[in-house]
Amino acid sequence: MKQSIKILVVLFVVVCFAPSSAFADQYPDKVMDKLGNGLANAATGVVEIPKTITIVGNRDGVVHGMTVGFMTGIANAVGRSLSGAFDIATFLIPTTPFVKPNYVWDDYNRETTFVESNMR
Repeated sequence: MKQSIKILVVLFVVVCFAPSSAFADQYPDKVMDKLGNGLANAATGVVEIPKTITIVGNRDGVVHGMTVGFMTGIANAVGRSLSGAFDIATFLIPTTPFVKPNYVWDDYNRETTFVESNMR
């Protein structure tokens, strides 16, 4: 009787932890991606200023780019840098970035937007 209980306990433990071990292989990759993304965004947030000036200037004219684009660029730079700092602080919880595009150099001609974060 004791032998069969031991076997049932071992089988229960194996069944409970088998799916989590399959997902555990992906966890280090997701965590390191988030940490790298956070470091890159925290360091390169200031690049949002000339990027936004260029995008707004090409779309609405030079004067608009130098005024509205500059102010929007400052807001985007602060947002990207803070998002990067948040990703660094919480890199053990694998979530998607708040900033789209993920890096400032990805799709350089696309305006930066801030979105809701989800689990990776």
